[in-house]
Amino acid sequence: MSPSDGVETDDSLTYDEWRNHLESGELVGLECRSCGHITATPKRACGDCGGRDLAPHHLPQSGEVHSETTITVPPAGVEGPYQVGIVDLGDGQLLGRIEGGVEIGDAVEFAGTVKLDGMPAPVFEPRD
Repeated sequence: MSPSDGVETDDSLTYDEWRNHLESGELVGLECRSCGHITATPKRACGDCGGRDLAPHHLPQSGEVHSETTITVPPAGVEGPYQVGIVDLGDGQLLGRIEGGVEIGDAVEFAGTVKLDGMPAPVFEPRD
């Protein structure tokens, strides 16, 4: 609920809308109107306070690698090895595939998407 009027709005972000933004090159998350917490993926409730009044929030296109790992034994149908990581976008953190090899603390930039089982996943590349 909004702290000012106590009325819930219906402008939260669905997975389909999030996916459409991602595929068009835009990173969008959600901001809780109750506490200000920002998440980088669609949720039905705030992970901090449990509030349900969430609004779309544009995220930066670049950030810093918070954690990373290399998948050496990929799932069937996926070429490997490949690197994935959690990218700190300042406002929120987003799990994505990383092309070009990075380490924790490296700067990366959103570079597009890769499809896994027909669903898009964000791809990040090292920033110059």
